[in-house]
Amino acid sequence: MTLAPLAHSWLLLSLAVCLTVSPASAEDPPGSANATRVEVEVRASEVDPRVKSYPEIGYLVETPDGKPADVEHAWFDPNVPERGRVVIWLMGHNPALFERLTSYGLHAIHVQYARQWFSKCCQERPVGPECRGNMRLEASTGIDASDEVAIAKPDAMNERAFRLVKWLADQKTPGNWGQFLNSDSTDLDWDKVIVAGASHGSTTAARFAKQQKVARVVALCGPRDQHQTWQALPSATPANRYFAFSHVLDQGWTEDHYCRSWEMLGLNEFGPIVNVDQVAPPYKNTRRLITDADVGGNPGRAHGSVQPGRSAIKDKKSGELIHESVWKYLFTHDVDRVGDAVPLDPNCDHEQAQQ
Repeated sequence: MTLAPLAHSWLLLSLAVCLTVSPASAEDPPGSANATRVEVEVRASEVDPRVKSYPEIGYLVETPDGKPADVEHAWFDPNVPERGRVVIWLMGHNPALFERLTSYGLHAIHVQYARQWFSKCCQERPVGPECRGNMRLEASTGIDASDEVAIAKPDAMNERAFRLVKWLADQKTPGNWGQFLNSDSTDLDWDKVIVAGASHGSTTAARFAKQQKVARVVALCGPRDQHQTWQALPSATPANRYFAFSHVLDQGWTEDHYCRSWEMLGLNEFGPIVNVDQVAPPYKNTRRLITDADVGGNPGRAHGSVQPGRSAIKDKKSGELIHESVWKYLFTHDVDRVGDAVPLDPNCDHEQAQQ
C-alpha cells in the first residue's frame, strides 16, 4: 500500500494503489484535529486477478492505449461518528457525493463492474418486458439470468463490492472495513449495505435489492425501465427501504416512467409525492421526492440535477447547493419512519408502450 500526500493523483498509472490519508490518521480517533478523510483508489484487477474485460459490451479493464479502466474508490471520514453502513455507488465515481456521504458518517465505495451493456443489449424493438431486468440482475449478481451476455461472478457488482471491502479489511485500511463482512468473511453483511446510483445505476440498484435484502436503496433520477416488469416482483428488501428523488422536467418523469416504477415498487404505501422545494424535512416521511427547481428548462440538466455535481442546483444568492438536506434525508432517514399511504395516481400511465 502506498501512502500519498496528494489527493486524486493519477499515480495509479504506475502504482497499483493510492491511499490518501494523513500518516497519523490511522491511529487518530474520530474528531481528532489530526485525522484526515481516507480516500483509497485501487484497480479491481489488483484486488481480484479473476476480473476480465467484456469487449462485446464495451467493458474493459484497460483502455486501448493501456490506461486503467477499472479504478475503484473507497472513502471514510474518521472525524464523524460512524453509522455502521457502507454505500455502494453504482455509477461513475462522484467525489462531491462521497464528500457528503462520509460527512454523514457513512463509508462509501465505488466499484467497477460490467454495466456498459445498456447500449448494447436488449436493443430489439419491441424489447421483451423481462430483458433489461434480467440483464441488470446478471450484471449485479453474476446469476445467469440473461442470454444476451454471460457475465461471470467476479465481474458482477456484488462480488466486486465484497472483494473490495475484504481487501480494505485485509490491508487494515483505516475505517474498520471488516465490520461490513459476514461472520466468516465470505460475503458482505448486506444488512449493513446501502446500494445507490443515478439513472442507469439507480435502476440496477433497485433491481439488485429485489434479489438481495439490503439496508437501503437510494435511487437518484430513477429507477426507470420503461415497460419492464421486474419492479412488481416480490422484494427481498422491504419496500419502505427504497428512496427516490427526481426532477419534474426529467424525461423519466414527463413520460411517466418514474411514477409507474415508484408505484410498482409500492412506494405510495409510505407517503405522497413530495416537492422538496415546498416542504421541509422530513418531507412527510415519504419515499418519493421531486423538485421543480430552475434548470433553465433543460431536461438533460434536470436529469443530473438531483445528485451533487456540476448540474446540481445552487441558490442564486448564497451560491450553496439547495438540496443538501434532501441528500442527507435519502441516505440517513430512519427507514421505519414512514408517511401515510396514498392511492395510485390515476394520472400516471401504468401501461407503458413497448419500446
